[in-house]
Amino acid sequence: MGILDFVLGAGEKLFGGTKESDQERSAKLENRVRKLGLEVEALKIDVKGDTATVKGKAASQSAREKILLAVGNTNGIAKVDDRLEVVEKKKEPEAQFYTVVKGDTLSKIAKTHYGDAMKYPVIFEANKPMLTDPDKIYPGQVLRIPPKAS
Repeated sequence: MGILDFVLGAGEKLFGGTKESDQERSAKLENRVRKLGLEVEALKIDVKGDTATVKGKAASQSAREKILLAVGNTNGIAKVDDRLEVVEKKKEPEAQFYTVVKGDTLSKIAKTHYGDAMKYPVIFEANKPMLTDPDKIYPGQVLRIPPKAS
């Protein structure tokens, strides 16, 4: 996928401030991905400034995308360098990424992408476990938008 851009000041406040080293921030990001239960082998995240490089073997395309979003939707990370390998047997299509703006709801985003506001659960499910409530999204957050089912 290459380099993905995120909003530097948006996202989960995982880091304790400017006193943390890049190595400490790397360890916190790796721990966050593991706690979310995302399927990945040999995960290695290297943080340099506001850029996180993510390496490893993701079990599926959706796991890969969720790992990238879990890392990028962290306050203090502006770019994610995707070096993940997908090891799934059956290839799934890539999702689009969408950056939430003020006034957005999952229903509004679903209406825009799928033509039906009632398809918001598709977006909610595609972003679990990072999302725990469909009403709790914030400006600057990047979400996975799976392809429209035929």
